[in-house]
Amino acid sequence: MESKIPYSLDMARVLLVDDESDIREAVAEALSYEGYEVVTAGDGAEALRVCRRDHPDVILLDLMMPGMNGWDFRRTQRIEEGISMIPVVVVSALGRVGTIDATAFLPKPFSLDELLATVRRLGGPASQPAHA
Repeated sequence: MESKIPYSLDMARVLLVDDESDIREAVAEALSYEGYEVVTAGDGAEALRVCRRDHPDVILLDLMMPGMNGWDFRRTQRIEEGISMIPVVVVSALGRVGTIDATAFLPKPFSLDELLATVRRLGGPASQPAHA
């Protein structure tokens, strides 16, 4: 089930795609706290709908998901006009996966500092963090 946290026009938007709701909630909360707008999806098909609608600045993509997995999502996203250029960070416990074309890779488990540095580098800075 997708969720969307309210945003302003100056916030960088992150799409978080993971089938585990606990991971989605924890990462979304951490990114939101740092000032990012976060939209989420539980599988690849939902992520494609969210990409088309919300045009995120960066996608954090799990690979192992029921329904449309991360590999299938990426194959479709790469050829679809309007969303093909969105940078994708594969976030997976599988180790580096050579069979998927991604902008960056973060192994699970990852540190919050690694995650934030990657999102900043690819998706741009957040607006004012919530704790500022």
